[in-house]
Amino acid sequence: TSLALQPVITPELVHGRVHLKCSYSPPSSKPPLQYLVVWSRLSTPGKKEQIQRDTTLRSFSYVEMDGINLRLGDTVICTVTAFTRDSPEQQSLPEESKGFYAGIKFLPESLQIAEDGKEHVLTILSTVPIACPRQEDSCKITLQLSTEDLDSQLLGPPNIALSACQVDLLQAPCSERSCAAAVVTVTAVTDFAQDGNRVSCIRAEPVGRRDLLWRAHTPQDVKVTVRDLPTGNCYSFTDPHIITFDGWRYDNYKIGTFLFCQSVSRAFEVHVRQWDCGGHRSATACNCGVAVR
Repeated sequence: TSLALQPVITPELVHGRVHLKCSYSPPSSKPPLQYLVVWSRLSTPGKKEQIQRDTTLRSFSYVEMDGINLRLGDTVICTVTAFTRDSPEQQSLPEESKGFYAGIKFLPESLQIAEDGKEHVLTILSTVPIACPRQEDSCKITLQLSTEDLDSQLLGPPNIALSACQVDLLQAPCSERSCAAAVVTVTAVTDFAQDGNRVSCIRAEPVGRRDLLWRAHTPQDVKVTVRDLPTGNCYSFTDPHIITFDGWRYDNYKIGTFLFCQSVSRAFEVHVRQWDCGGHRSATACNCGVAVR
């Protein structure tokens, strides 16, 4: 029958090396039970590849993240079966843990934002502890961040902007889902072009680590969909006729320097300079200079 062992995987540092621990709830039993713990990783969705088998009297089992048999980026599962020494052929139903993703991940795993200037928080975390194998190594993982516009046929400015190009994941006690974390903000670039919704990605790459476990790890990219928003336009043309953002039309035939447009919420304004360009019959001015802050 099922014994409600409820196996759970947690990360742990053992002698300065990254391990995963499978813990389960042993029922009170006489004679005492033994446990067969099978460690597996998901090689493809729905398909498990066995890594290690462990027969133990204890209520837990360890497996090491060695960078060879078990690497960062793997999703790991432990399956526990109980039996007695006297009758090992009589086994409980195997009970499987939830999959544990070991490595660096982004939260949220994807973003949908708009060209509205708003900042969106992106958390980068490590689900496993950061070891310091040598004294000269600082207890952190440095990640180089980069962005790529996946609509490569469109030439133009970057689609998204990050608040930092590099972040440090500093060693910290493991909480429920994180052993180290950093935060960046993502903003859509307002490009004043009607170019439709565009897709970009954010990627992170560990730099400066000499140990195999982290050097070979490439976290999953974050997909960012940027929704195109219409942008306002105002005009000043010929002698000069002016059309405002809200469509109001008027003429300004005067000569001088004028405040053409000013934002009330940010440091942005436009000045225009108008000179005489008419004849003897009519007074007409034309734009001859523009200054933008």
